[in-house]
Amino acid sequence: MASSEGFLTEEQREMLKIASQNAEVMSSLSLATSPKSPSPKSPGQGSSVLSEHHHVKAPGGGHSAGAGGVAVRHVRRSHSGKHIRVKKDGAGGKGTWGKLLDTDGGSFLDRNDPNYDSGEEPYELVGSTVTDPLDEYKKAVVSLIEEYFSTGDVEVATSDLRELGSSDYHPYFIKRLVSLAMDRHNKEKEMASVLLSSLYANVINPAQISQGFFMLLESADDLAVDILDAVDILALFIARAVVDDILPPAFITRARKMLPETSLGFQVLQTAEKSYLSAPHQAELVERRWGGSTHLTVDEVKRKISDLLREYVESGDTSEACRCIRQLGVSFFHHEVVKRALVLAMEIRTAEPLILNLLKEAADEGLISSSQMVKGFTRLAESLDDLALDIPSAKTLFQSFVPRAISEGWLDASFLKSTEEDGEKSDQPDEKLRHYKKEVVTIIHEYFLSDDIPELIRSLEDLGMPEHNAIFLKKLITLAMDRKNREKEMASVLLSALHIEIFSTEDIVSGFIMLLESAEDTALDILDASNELAFFLARAVIDDVLAPLNLDEIASALPPNCSGTETVRMARTLIGARHGGERILRCWGGGTGWAVEDAKDKIQKLLEEYESGGVVSEACQCIRDLGMPFFNHEVVKKALVMAMEKKNDRMLELLQECFSEGLITINQLTKGFNRIKDGLEDLALDIPNAKEKFKFYVEHAREHGWLLPSFG
Repeated sequence: MASSEGFLTEEQREMLKIASQNAEVMSSLSLATSPKSPSPKSPGQGSSVLSEHHHVKAPGGGHSAGAGGVAVRHVRRSHSGKHIRVKKDGAGGKGTWGKLLDTDGGSFLDRNDPNYDSGEEPYELVGSTVTDPLDEYKKAVVSLIEEYFSTGDVEVATSDLRELGSSDYHPYFIKRLVSLAMDRHNKEKEMASVLLSSLYANVINPAQISQGFFMLLESADDLAVDILDAVDILALFIARAVVDDILPPAFITRARKMLPETSLGFQVLQTAEKSYLSAPHQAELVERRWGGSTHLTVDEVKRKISDLLREYVESGDTSEACRCIRQLGVSFFHHEVVKRALVLAMEIRTAEPLILNLLKEAADEGLISSSQMVKGFTRLAESLDDLALDIPSAKTLFQSFVPRAISEGWLDASFLKSTEEDGEKSDQPDEKLRHYKKEVVTIIHEYFLSDDIPELIRSLEDLGMPEHNAIFLKKLITLAMDRKNREKEMASVLLSALHIEIFSTEDIVSGFIMLLESAEDTALDILDASNELAFFLARAVIDDVLAPLNLDEIASALPPNCSGTETVRMARTLIGARHGGERILRCWGGGTGWAVEDAKDKIQKLLEEYESGGVVSEACQCIRDLGMPFFNHEVVKKALVMAMEKKNDRMLELLQECFSEGLITINQLTKGFNRIKDGLEDLALDIPNAKEKFKFYVEHAREHGWLLPSFG
């Protein structure tokens, strides 16, 4: 029997050997892709994982294991294309999926199973979910803020924030409070500012306030995505914080250095500084911007005082009345409480014991100071003559109140001494001056009703006491300050007219000095007297009633470091502010029924119509219809400027007609020419031959008698 080798030819044996080698290669490849090796590459991965077998050329250009090949180690590529060695036991390196974990017991998966799917392997949870305390804090404060916006209860919000703890996170509270308020109405914005003032130093320290606002500045670009006017609103919040003294003014300088100039936060700081904190009366403007819930006008304070006194007379609860007085927060105005309380005791005789007991209790507690008590009695003593018209026994009752108050210790005995001195001075009154003061008060009241400037000027001329013009000015402005904006505007307009017609600059200066010397007394009745006087002074300069140098003259005549000196300084600030002239001209709102800008527009239009071929008589009628003879100097000025620009001297014919008819007085013509002369340098920049033309106009005006001899 032949051996087994005899069954196969040499060719068949070679083919069998090759088939056996191919089987081994396939087996090795199967093991290379088993779970013990790194998992197959994901789609798009750089190179495949190869086993350590020799490459054999396969049909079609591929490689298969065979003799003479080159050994290649296991290599994996990351998505970046870098070669990364596979870790021991198949665990992946950076950029790989890593080694899969074995499972326990019955859920064991056989990785050698041909049907094995690595996706069935369970994932291991590394660690547990950790709660971030800052996230919890942010959620809690949102609820707190929403509740505060609903209730408006500052005390509850303060208590809730304190109970919340986590004081290190207070800057986030500030950021969330302001950002939520920015997207709400003015009411919520005002509430947010009030709450911040309440929390300052008590709950949130100054450094955290600054940090919170800086965080807001850093997120200004994000806030602007949802809030269109985010820059302006955030600037106002910062300005309000500075005004409320919870942010130092230096915060703006420091924050500006830490922010990129291109950021919205940097723009917010510029807006806060230039638009709000540099504006005249910036504190009042900022506080009232959102409705000013913390601001009380004089009328509101007086009304509240009257209401609480009448409620006290009905209830008799002294402690509650004292609490209401304290809650008003106007300790500098407590003299009004004293005065109104005493008047009420005179009106309601049965209320006298209650009223006097309230004043005694308020003095004993230190609620109403000694000086405020004396001022209250003094103000009532000064108005006894008028009060006696309504309450005949007013003087007798007052004389009974004074000794009782002094004996019980709630009125200083110095009050009696001061009234005695005043009585001695009044024993020899100047009857002529007293008559003048009485008459001018009547004249001013009639003017406020009629708005008739020519009639007022005639009335003053009939009095024939020009030496007392300064006293008239003092009375005019004092009466106007205690009225509405309409009367304030009328007083400024009248002052301009009087200066042109019958008042000299010396009269105006003397009148303002008298006003500023008595500013502290005026402030007893008018809370905002200092600011009002500053506006009247600034308006007088803008209206050319006073020259800027006159402010130095007025300041030098006042005692140093008095409130009047501060008022003059404030007036200078108003005048020097950006667009100061426009703001001051509109400070009273144009209460007389016309605004300066409107008047200028009307004058410009009527002159343009006349220049384009109009009739002189028609132009004169338009000037007459304006009804502002005290403002005709503006007609003169604009007519001369237009004549220079258009190179048309027809305007001189109009001025001649107006002068001949008495429509424009010589005073108004002179003032118009003076205004051109004062601005001639600036005018020459636009009109090169302005000086030559003006010289010609002056000669023409002198020939026709338009100008006062004092001109030039």
